[in-house]
Formats: sequence, structure tokens, C-alpha cells
Amino acid sequence: MARYTGADCKLCRREKVKLFLKGKKCESAKCPIEIRPYPPGEHGRGRPKETEYQLQLREKQKTRRIYGVLEKQFRNYYEEANRKSGKTGENLLQILESRLDNVVYRAGFAESRDAARQQVRHGHILVNGKKVDIPSYRVREHDIIEVREKARNLMPYEVARATAGDKTYPAWLGVSAEAMRILVHQLPVRQQIDTQVQEQLIVELYSK
Repeated sequence: MARYTGADCKLCRREKVKLFLKGKKCESAKCPIEIRPYPPGEHGRGRPKETEYQLQLREKQKTRRIYGVLEKQFRNYYEEANRKSGKTGENLLQILESRLDNVVYRAGFAESRDAARQQVRHGHILVNGKKVDIPSYRVREHDIIEVREKARNLMPYEVARATAGDKTYPAWLGVSAEAMRILVHQLPVRQQIDTQVQEQLIVELYSK
């Protein structure tokens, strides 16, 4: 499967905002965007004012990189969202949020979506009692996601249990860190998604 293998911190610098791709490093003074808050490359400091198209493109790229989705899959998600009733941008965010790797991340079982993808790929995650090793698997209302019993003593899950009291979980998820279990109460609505993106810009870009 194709995936991005470059430096995550360059992606944050290119979008000029923290995408929280590296877990705790993003919250520390060592975060590269704190040291060099401008896009990478020879001309990073002197880029001209962006056009309307560039703003739309950057918003799409930012969203795609936050969720770790490549272009073809992101376009497919957009087309699916456009076919559904309701607002296309909100449908798109709901699709991205319902990915299994994102749910594992949102529940605090991983420090980043990249780490959550690795957990899923390694077969540590069960959905309704069955192993699912596809990060893009889409959860549904009333699904139960849990960590496989043999994996619960691994370091990421020990950390998740120890720090559970410091976390705030999305309202659409019921999380039991002690039992390493997540209940999907419902698929999220826009007000329950805290991702800082302007989804309407993405709709405008793809509508051209």
C-alpha cells in the first residue's frame, strides 16, 4: 500500500500550522514549527500572498495530511460525501472521523494517527470481537472497538490507562481506558469534530 514516508514535520511547516502528526513532540519546544515557522525549501520565507485557489488547495492538503490519507482515497471520500444528503463538507469530515485509525487515536490509545494505524495493522484492534487490520475500516453506530487481550500490556496501552484521567474524549465515543474498550454511540456531527479545517474551501476546490 502506498503511503507518505517523508518527514512529518515538513508537512506541518508547509501548512504553517501544527498538524499533530508526532504526538508529544508537537507539544514540546522541540517542535520544528516553533523553531522555523515558515514553509521548508529555499524560498520558504519569501512566498507571495496566496490566491483563492492556493488557499483552497492548502486547506485540502492540510486536511488530507491530518488524517493521513493519500490523494486518490481522499478524492473518493469527497465523491462519496457529495452523493450523500446534507452538506458535503460535513459528510466528508464524518467519513474521515469514522476511520478505525482515527477512532483509536481519538480514544487516546495512540499518541498520533500514525501510531494508531500501526496498532491496527499489527492486529491489536478488534471490532465487535473480530480482528480488523485495515486502518481505513469505517466504524458504524454501536460498534465496539477494543484492544486484543494479549496486547493490553504493551507500552502504548499502559500509557493510555495511566493518563486516561487527563484526557477529554469526543462525545460520540464512550471510552473505557481500563477495559481498553470504545463504544461508538453515533457517527459524529460537525459540532463534535474539533479538527481545525474549513471544509467549505475543499468543496469549492473540488466543485470547479
